[in-house]
Amino acid sequence: MKTPDDLWEDIGSLSEDEAFHVITKLFAFYEEQFKKQPDDHESLNFFNNLANAITQTTECNSNRR
Repeated sequence: MKTPDDLWEDIGSLSEDEAFHVITKLFAFYEEQFKKQPDDHESLNFFNNLANAITQTTECNSNRR
């Protein structure tokens, strides 16, 4: 298994299209897991963390304008 540092390095080397593809694959994976088991803590945590990241990013970007 790769370490978080290794994964940060991998993320940093992705193109914008590749990064979007990674996010899409992660979303689809957890969406499928959630559909099979709506009370799955792992998928619920993923969606909560994703929602928080989107909120923080959009708030940060709107404050810069």
